Amino acid sequence: MDKYQLSERDICTKYITPAIRQAGWQQHEFREEVPLTAGRVMVRGKLATRIQNPDAKGGPKRADFVLYARPDVPVAVIEAKQAKFSVGHGMQQALAYAEMLDAPFAISSNGNAFLIHDRTGLTQPVERELRICDFPSIAQLWPLYQQWKGLTEPQSVKLIEQPFHSDGTGREPRYYQRVAINRAIEAIAKAQQRVLLVMATGTGKTYTAFQIIWRLWKAKAKKRILFLADRNILVDQTMQQDFAPFGEVMHKITNREIKKNYEIYLALYQAVTGKEEWKQIYRQFPADFFDLVVVDECHRGSAADDSAWRDVLDYFSGATHLGLTATPKETKEASNITYFGEPIYTYSLKQGIEDGFLAPYKVIRIATDVDAVGYTPAKGKVDKLGQVVEHRQYNTKDFDKNLVLGKRTQLVASKVWEYLKATDPMAKTIVFCDDQDHAERMRQELAKLIPAAASNRRYVMRITGDDNEGKAQLSYFIDNDEPYPVIATTSKLLTTGVDAKTCKLIVLDQNINSMTEFKQIIGRGTRLRDDYQKLYFTIMDFKGATRLFADPDFDGEPVVIYEPKPGEPVAPPDTIDPPGTTESDPSQHDFGGDSTEHRGDTRGGASMGEGRIKYVIDDITVSVAVERSQYLDADGRLITEDYRILLKDAIKKTLQSEFGSLTDFLRRWNAAERKQIVLEELAQHGVSLDILQQAVANGSELDAFDLVAHVAFDQKPLTRRERAHNVKKRDAFGKYGQQARAVLEALLDKFANHGVQDIEDAKVLELPPFDQFGSKTQIRRGIFGSIAQYTQAVHELEQALYETPEQKQA
Repeated sequence: MDKYQLSERDICTKYITPAIRQAGWQQHEFREEVPLTAGRVMVRGKLATRIQNPDAKGGPKRADFVLYARPDVPVAVIEAKQAKFSVGHGMQQALAYAEMLDAPFAISSNGNAFLIHDRTGLTQPVERELRICDFPSIAQLWPLYQQWKGLTEPQSVKLIEQPFHSDGTGREPRYYQRVAINRAIEAIAKAQQRVLLVMATGTGKTYTAFQIIWRLWKAKAKKRILFLADRNILVDQTMQQDFAPFGEVMHKITNREIKKNYEIYLALYQAVTGKEEWKQIYRQFPADFFDLVVVDECHRGSAADDSAWRDVLDYFSGATHLGLTATPKETKEASNITYFGEPIYTYSLKQGIEDGFLAPYKVIRIATDVDAVGYTPAKGKVDKLGQVVEHRQYNTKDFDKNLVLGKRTQLVASKVWEYLKATDPMAKTIVFCDDQDHAERMRQELAKLIPAAASNRRYVMRITGDDNEGKAQLSYFIDNDEPYPVIATTSKLLTTGVDAKTCKLIVLDQNINSMTEFKQIIGRGTRLRDDYQKLYFTIMDFKGATRLFADPDFDGEPVVIYEPKPGEPVAPPDTIDPPGTTESDPSQHDFGGDSTEHRGDTRGGASMGEGRIKYVIDDITVSVAVERSQYLDADGRLITEDYRILLKDAIKKTLQSEFGSLTDFLRRWNAAERKQIVLEELAQHGVSLDILQQAVANGSELDAFDLVAHVAFDQKPLTRRERAHNVKKRDAFGKYGQQARAVLEALLDKFANHGVQDIEDAKVLELPPFDQFGSKTQIRRGIFGSIAQYTQAVHELEQALYETPEQKQA
């Protein structure tokens, strides 16, 4: 066969692989088709799916070849192209992958030659072309890697040659975890004493820390290691899961007992520190006992000069200090960069979403009228406890802290339940409140609203530091296979350390005071679980935190920002689609506890801090205020628009002006080759699909055809599901073969879920469940015979969907 007709994979097999082997590379020193990313999750209304086409924007990335000079140390990436392309055609792709993998050499090849790019700058010219028989050997590239990284001493080389831990299941670090691990090892090999890694919540910081510790420990570079965390559940999860391979050499410091015959120690920082000298049990260890101290969530006060963790770090000053955090920004609560220095590696939420490892998110902002303009009580106003309310203006920061407006709590609860009822009533939800009293009142209001809460008391639970019954439900809440509790109301207990992988809704009704706290709260929703249909999460914000702490450089933009107005549904239309530490009972909280929540005193049901009065008022009406909407369009641009909903009669006039009569509309709709064209024409006249949907109570369940016919011409609408069901009853696909019928039935399901625009777009064939039938081309040409025949089948499907009673009789 002519070389120029060979596929890319054939070029790899027949020319590139032999050239690599001829240069002396052994089979275990290079890998082919190495997966790098998972493919971004795209969210359109209630539909979310992974981009599975590697050639599509946001699709999974895969390197054709990765070469390793030592186990788990990549030195080169090769991108292969067909012979018909130039030798450098794949260079930009190779450079992107080499940067991702922290590899010094990017190589492009078309099977005729190699173009090699030296990212180290140690050889000149930076890019040079090599004959196919002159591929560089490992002996040529490895010294350049060592020089680039500054690792020339025998001891440092021995350390980076230490392999990762393997559990035999085939699990290996993701590309960014590998880079984080290797950079930490390299920094420590060069005697760097303070090392900082910034990794977004949900990206596997603990697993990354384990691999770093494992390699250092196995290489005997660090013999005794202390791992500090600030949540008991974090320590227990770490020991049972990621750190389990350490086995009998691992010990958790409890009951203030010192045992010096272990090598890996884990502890709550509260368990080893305390203001009183006798509580500072870490001082019972010699100052040179530990070689490495790892501080998990190091933003939580570890770097502050007067913090408890800083005391530990100062005492073990001779050890290497490794900090892990998900919150990189400098604030008064998070001065980690001041102590540790600039991070050696950062993997952001934004990048995690782009790579398909973290869940994208929607934002629903709801401002009540009292939050928007404040509330000033009348002079002499008395609250429900008989207290005269201080006469001043109260605003968002006061509500539920200094002033309780009972009807505001009711409104928040009603909007939470409205959203769940419209989307998924069993979606795991965390409602963040200002304090434990607020969390209890929120629980009560939700329990009153939700019918299921009456039959199952565990549907909504308060999970706070002072409630043993609630805390006992925490393990059930985070268990993916346990349906209850569905809703957890809390204040601080669930901020960190709770790995609720299937949490789909995060409600912010808490005054959040720092970027650190905000990121930790949002981190409860970033986990992706395809197997549980958890592909994105929603933030419902009642306190403006998503606006106040927006950090698009690290977090990326939400796929939707929706701000409903009075009377609008709370679920977005489908088309838009540091706390202090409180010493507590050691038996319950393991010397410091899992909770940093403010408890306060209780007076007649009102929770108060020291010297603080909380007023409780139940007779002030609270409603939703009016604001605007922002969302990302198909090209990723942030669109801001006035979100005033056109009144139904105004829409009706526009539609009647456009279509004339019902007969004219039916004729035009049926004649359109693509119904999407009619929708685009409507949008040009200011009537977009989302506006139509909001003009009708159940508009999100109706197709564009029924929305227009109902709003403009008073026709009784059918839901999309009703129309799909009618087609199935008529067995409209009887003339097709088995596979074609299965494809058309799947298209019918897509229509039922999302509307006609989905089935008209051939790209839908690239999404599940169509992937089981083959590629888009295989479906249209192989199953239906041609693109034209497939298009005709879709047209007939639409005719069946919109068939009128008169047409049936005819």
